[in-house]
Amino acid sequence: MENRFTRRARKKKGYRSDLPFRLNLILAVVFGLFAALIGQLYYLQVSKGAFFVADVNRTDTLVETTNVQRGMIYDSTGQVLVGNKASKAISYTKGVNVLSSQMYDTANRLSKYLNVDTSQLAQRSVADYLLADDKTTKEINARIKNFKDLSPNAQYKAELNEVFNHPKRYELTPEQQNAAMIFQKMTGAYQLSTTYIKEGGVSDEAIAQIGEHLSSMPGITISTAWKRDYPQGKSIQAVIGTVSSEKVGLPAENLNVLLSKGYSRNDSVGQSYLEKQYEPVLKGTKGQTEFETASNNKILNAVEGYPGRKGDNLVLSINAKFQAAMEDTLRKNLSGGLTSGAYAVAMNPYTGGIYGIAGVNRDPKTGKVTSNALGAINQSIVMGSAVKPAMVTGGLKLGVITPNNNVISDQPIKIAGTAPMSSDWNKNGVVPITAQTALALSSNSYMMQLALREGGVQYHPGMGLKNLNPDLFTIMRNNFNLFGLGVKTGIDLPGESAGIVGPSTRADLGKALMESYGQYDAYTVLQLAQYVSTIANGGYRMQPHVVQSIMSSNSQGKLSNLQTTIQPKILNSVGWTPAQRAVVTEGMQQVVAGPNPRRTGQALQKVTPTPYAKTGTAETFTDGQPTLTLSLITYIPGSNIAIALAMPSGPQSNFGSNLNINMAIDIYDAYFKYVEDKSTVAGYTPSEGENQEKTISTSN
Repeated sequence: MENRFTRRARKKKGYRSDLPFRLNLILAVVFGLFAALIGQLYYLQVSKGAFFVADVNRTDTLVETTNVQRGMIYDSTGQVLVGNKASKAISYTKGVNVLSSQMYDTANRLSKYLNVDTSQLAQRSVADYLLADDKTTKEINARIKNFKDLSPNAQYKAELNEVFNHPKRYELTPEQQNAAMIFQKMTGAYQLSTTYIKEGGVSDEAIAQIGEHLSSMPGITISTAWKRDYPQGKSIQAVIGTVSSEKVGLPAENLNVLLSKGYSRNDSVGQSYLEKQYEPVLKGTKGQTEFETASNNKILNAVEGYPGRKGDNLVLSINAKFQAAMEDTLRKNLSGGLTSGAYAVAMNPYTGGIYGIAGVNRDPKTGKVTSNALGAINQSIVMGSAVKPAMVTGGLKLGVITPNNNVISDQPIKIAGTAPMSSDWNKNGVVPITAQTALALSSNSYMMQLALREGGVQYHPGMGLKNLNPDLFTIMRNNFNLFGLGVKTGIDLPGESAGIVGPSTRADLGKALMESYGQYDAYTVLQLAQYVSTIANGGYRMQPHVVQSIMSSNSQGKLSNLQTTIQPKILNSVGWTPAQRAVVTEGMQQVVAGPNPRRTGQALQKVTPTPYAKTGTAETFTDGQPTLTLSLITYIPGSNIAIALAMPSGPQSNFGSNLNINMAIDIYDAYFKYVEDKSTVAGYTPSEGENQEKTISTSN
């Protein structure tokens, strides 16, 4: 029987057998943990040690860009048309991973010394400004139900909604609005990009105060801003175009394209005409500074990689003084009534260079006149008889008349079912005339008979048009296109019009007779200038241009090295023979100085040397009332100028008024005063009065 000593011994033996097992289990677990720790240490220090050391010591390179001055624009004599006016500015360069609270503090400090325009302050910026302050944020959060239960994104949306839905509760004081606007500009900047807080109008007192506290406002600097300046006035600004402001930034329609080219959202960029057309030339190359940052975003080093390069300059073929004189004469000779404006272009027929492109608009209701040089390239006008030299050319080239056989009787044209159509000077008779005389007297009848012949029929009174070639419009327009009428000229300005082409179905075929003397299709004055230049230079349609060359600047900001010269470009040839051209030029000479007393341009004989010309009148309707458009094309053989002009929608009393000729006389006078020395024109012989005037001016 087991006694108490036996039971005690047995229990003691069992206890001792359990102890080593538990101890071994603990030792095994500890050993396993040590093994895992050693393995992790091996992974960190041996296997991946080099990687983690490199990660700790890793640096990134970021690039900060700075804007440069935009290239300037000069006239043909070197006068500045568009410059850059410098002004003191306050700018902000956003650092790496800058917190909203840091920008909030800086904006509040800066607002003590600088007032900015708050008209563009956005509601979202007001909310972000309020939320950048911890105290205000806590007050906003306390008003949001179950705020702590929301996700971070939902919390932010709830905060915005709280501010948006209670504008009165969170209304800013004027001082806070000023700080919020500064904050808006700062938050809109990219990392390591520079934006203007205020571009101009910064007082000397503000500059001094800000300068004293720059150390407490990280990223804020006193800098220089440039705005476009027009020392010769803004009359030519319409042709030059505009540049977007830093406040407006890149235009939305081209945003992605411009961003891909390295622009920042708040960069200035050419918006229209020359500023837009030559944007790659004018914008220059931004300066670049490379910043080396550690893995904690601390800037370790800064190196100027490229100092930047000012934009290159445009030198125009336009002469500023001549341009101004052109506009003055348009204003001086502008008629009243329903007249909508006047436009003129002066062009070098051999190079395509534009000396002047002027225009004025007139409000028929108020009589107010405003500058509109662009009207010369985008206003389509029915020009009237100015197209007749091109019409004669078509007849000569098609062989329906020849240089030696071109007599056609001027007579009223009676087409079956229509009212008679005639020349102004011959309502009833039958008068045989040559092509030259037809131009000198501006015979509508001659041109209509040319059109009929080009359509394959001969005129006889009461005839019908069923046998007329249905392609007559195409035949006539193809000829006009060779001179530049009805097609874009190719000028180095965007937005030019190709003119307006009237309907040309079989039912409209009779209107081809109106087309023959300029009463159907509409053209721009620039097209008219290209057309007369084609006649003047012997038959070559030159591409017009307003930019003459591209030049860089020296260290003093003056014109320096020539980068590019715009070369003359021939678009096509008319393809006439010398004898055919002689018929046209002799007719234009007789318009001014021919033997017939009824010639339409004899008042131009006031100009020396004597010009060649073709006048034009077109009968139109404006607001239901009959109106008259005056036009003119003219050039001086041996000179380097061809002129085209038009004044649409004038009163019927303008017929025979010579207003178009008076404009041309003034333009010629200004041209020889400002652009070309008259004595260099071939065949020029000064009159006694001119000799005396030249002697007096020389003695002075």
